[in-house]
Amino acid sequence: MTNEMAGDKKGIGKRLILVMGTPLILLITLITYYITVPSANDYVAKINGKKITQSELNKELVSQYGTDALSTLITSKVIELEATKQKVTVSDQEIQAELEDLQKSYGGKEAFEAALESNATTLQNAKDNIKTYLTTTKLIEPTIDITEKELKTYFKENKDTFSQEEQVQASHILVEDEDTAKEVAKKIKNGDDFAELASAYSTDTASASDGGNLNYFGKGVMDESFEKVAFSMKVDKISDPIKTDYGYHIIKVTAKKAGKEATFENSKDDVITALMNEKIDVNYSTWLSSLYEDYDIESTLTSNK
Repeated sequence: MTNEMAGDKKGIGKRLILVMGTPLILLITLITYYITVPSANDYVAKINGKKITQSELNKELVSQYGTDALSTLITSKVIELEATKQKVTVSDQEIQAELEDLQKSYGGKEAFEAALESNATTLQNAKDNIKTYLTTTKLIEPTIDITEKELKTYFKENKDTFSQEEQVQASHILVEDEDTAKEVAKKIKNGDDFAELASAYSTDTASASDGGNLNYFGKGVMDESFEKVAFSMKVDKISDPIKTDYGYHIIKVTAKKAGKEATFENSKDDVITALMNEKIDVNYSTWLSSLYEDYDIESTLTSNK
């Protein structure tokens, strides 16, 4: 339900950085593997006895993807060398914090891992990409100037995005039928742990592994019936079973945030972050081209496209 009912758009930029690079990472891995690892056979496939040789595969991979893969590797190496030169480091704690933020933007750890699997990549690849992303950010930030005037203009033009809408933090247990919902509700009344019941019963797999946690959400995000009950409840209260198009829900409200209009003073840090990220996106290509000029880069691979 988490991904179906709530379309979370937070962290989209970071998602694109991680996910869009995935196919190229796979290609780099394939190219590296087939070029460097000798085969016990002189072929990689047979069709009616007709061989496709490893040499043919290597040639095709390099022909189609070699220059793109090499370009990505060169960029990563230049950034790594520049970080060493400027003594810029990224700690494991920073990577973990960014990873957790990214997982939340997907709707939880399980949903994030499913996204990795669907993109045929690994958690380690995601962490490597996060490290490169954070390193690049630390390198480019000092080259960007932001004036007070720019901050105030940006805030004025995007004020609504910095306002805090009324929000509810809730957990839920989603089941398919009313009988199961009543069974779970009875267990809760008898003192069974809500999170453990969510893990055992909930069909919303994205939240079940986290005790049914849906994090904070505002109005207009969830199913209307679900939302109406959640916003009307007091903190720490648990609802009776609620029917929606997704099944039967038992809701537990864990916290609330009152709506609050944004002011420049209380939003300034967020404005700086948002404007800095926007400027990094705009200036990245120019910054990278300038960085390349400081390094002696030689490539022997030419494109056959």
